Amino acid sequence: MAAVAHPSLARVAGALADQVGRQTDRWTLWTPVALGLGCALYFGLPREPQSLVGWGLLPVVAGLLIATRWSAWRALTIVLVLSACALGGFAVAKWRAESVKAPVAPAGARPQWVEAWVVDVASPGQGGQRLLLAPVSIGDWSPAVTPIRIRVTLRPDAELLSPGDPVRLLAILNPPPPPASPGSYDFARDAYFESVGAVGLALRAPQRLAADTVPPWRLRLTMRINAVRWALTQRIVDTLGPETGGLAAAMTTGHEAFIPREQVENLRAAGLAHIVSISGLHMAIVGGFAFAAARLAVAAWPWLALRVSGKKVAALFGLAAVGGYLVLSGAPPPAERAAITAAVAFAAILADRQAISLHALALAAMAVLLIHPEAVTEPGFQMSFAATAALVALAEIWPRPVREIDVPWPIRLTQAAATWILASIAVSFIAGLATGPFAIQHFNRVSTFGLFANLAVAPISSFLMMPGLALGAALTPFGLGQAPLEVAGWSISLMNQVAAITAGAPAAQVVVPSAPDWVLPVSFLGLLFACLWRGHLRWIGIPVACAVLWAPRPSPPDIWISADGAAVAVRDGKDAVLLRPDVKLFGAELWARRRGLTPLASEADRDSRFACDAWSCAPLAASPVQLAAAWNVRRPLKDGRLEALCASAEIVVLRNDFRPETCRAELLLTGLDFAQGGSAEIYRAGSGWRVVWAQSLRGRRPWTWGYDPR
Repeated sequence: MAAVAHPSLARVAGALADQVGRQTDRWTLWTPVALGLGCALYFGLPREPQSLVGWGLLPVVAGLLIATRWSAWRALTIVLVLSACALGGFAVAKWRAESVKAPVAPAGARPQWVEAWVVDVASPGQGGQRLLLAPVSIGDWSPAVTPIRIRVTLRPDAELLSPGDPVRLLAILNPPPPPASPGSYDFARDAYFESVGAVGLALRAPQRLAADTVPPWRLRLTMRINAVRWALTQRIVDTLGPETGGLAAAMTTGHEAFIPREQVENLRAAGLAHIVSISGLHMAIVGGFAFAAARLAVAAWPWLALRVSGKKVAALFGLAAVGGYLVLSGAPPPAERAAITAAVAFAAILADRQAISLHALALAAMAVLLIHPEAVTEPGFQMSFAATAALVALAEIWPRPVREIDVPWPIRLTQAAATWILASIAVSFIAGLATGPFAIQHFNRVSTFGLFANLAVAPISSFLMMPGLALGAALTPFGLGQAPLEVAGWSISLMNQVAAITAGAPAAQVVVPSAPDWVLPVSFLGLLFACLWRGHLRWIGIPVACAVLWAPRPSPPDIWISADGAAVAVRDGKDAVLLRPDVKLFGAELWARRRGLTPLASEADRDSRFACDAWSCAPLAASPVQLAAAWNVRRPLKDGRLEALCASAEIVVLRNDFRPETCRAELLLTGLDFAQGGSAEIYRAGSGWRVVWAQSLRGRRPWTWGYDPR
């Protein structure tokens, strides 16, 4: 009987050396990863580094790159280059943060009269329609403290104005809001890099003014482009009606002001919400449609086909289409990233290089991070490049079928259809797997039937909807856009039907709580390793990429309190009971979903556990936590009410700054605490309580300084 050969250490080392040797031409793919890690390191710091750090890293990066010229070992060269990229990413992020510094509105300001230019119509929020304004003056504020941009939510009965209109309105302005809960999405950070220094609520309908001043030329150009976009948006909605026109306008110009809320919820539940946001899918369809049409036109003209490269001419048309679509969409960050990626692909064609390759994707990622290093913190960037890397890696290993000669057309048609169906399933499946960890961690939603919904919608969006919208937008100024827009509207109706059916299915959505913060970077690196490594070792990256699924979830907190102390939620098993269901509902729902809880927003659910009036809540016998809260800010509570709250509860939450000396509650939180700490989560710790504050996790950064929610 032959002896079983066991792998020796030498054989294992030889196999590993062989695997490493196969990466000779692949190590450059890790340069954008190193650059992104440097950017992420900057944003992960608890305190802002000195400005000299950015400049001080520049000679270090240059020295590392120069040292590679004298490096005799390839491994040392790789280490030096990747280290230079990481340090360069940190420096670029610091420079970017310094370059966008702008005034931020003070907290707690009284209502102010604002005179401003309407820059754009922003996406609506839960409170209603919103305008992006460039203020000329705000009350008696000096120019040095006046924000560059402000975003104002209008009253429900207010008229939506057009970009370029000078307006005057009375509004309450505050700094951009902090995270709704500790560790969650930080809107203030995104607003900082977009120069939005204030958000507010209009107390009256805005009034049009006579233009007394001339805005700077860049602002004039921006407003003119946005005015064209807004006019096209209204024309599309008028042509198709709000049911389909809202989505058509959103996918054409980026304006989401007319989308019915029910449609958005259905698309999210069906895993189709990515179609609304102008991103890689839209750019690929528009650029690919223009490329294919131009190449077909050149081929159809023999005289021209013999004298020019049809492929390069088509690439120029594709570049023009992508650039035009970017301008038409208002250049939101997802569209900008997608346009850069598409531009790199078309540029590769012009340079006689492979258009779809991991090297082209790496170059696009480097360009995006150098222009907008803050993108590394955004879910859109993470999901977009994760999905694209996975699909390009799939294209590398996809088997190339042998072309047969003289095959009857029915057989060839059947083979082509089978190949297309298999490729569509593979693309949707791989893209869903690649973006799944980010969807779970950031949005806490898993669409159970998202794969089937995307497969059903893919041919509709690729061959009908997006080409129809592109042709309609291009021909509308000439009065010829009616027919293609109607085709697009019909395809949108089909997509809405698919979304409604999918969203109405049992268990269409599954809520998954967020994993610890370290999990997402680990998953991202595992996914990149599986995509970028060549050889069998790449499969090691798959279980690492799934860390979001198998990582243990921390125990959910017992209590959540909003950043201004106005809203409180208490955990009762798997439910989150809202003490004020009509206040900060959006933030409460985000927190509950992030912790894997079901929000109970009805007064009946609350009243079975707490005794509440207009000013306060006190615990009942069925309350899961002995917590009392008082919402009054200026008025004192009725005589004896505060003493009764303190006597009935372990935890007392007061929204005002009054700290009673006689309150015997185990934990007392007041407005001063929330002004310093922001939103809070409270955990039971043995016989006491532990409070986690949002501000402690955010650190002292430019987008957090001076925060005061009152």
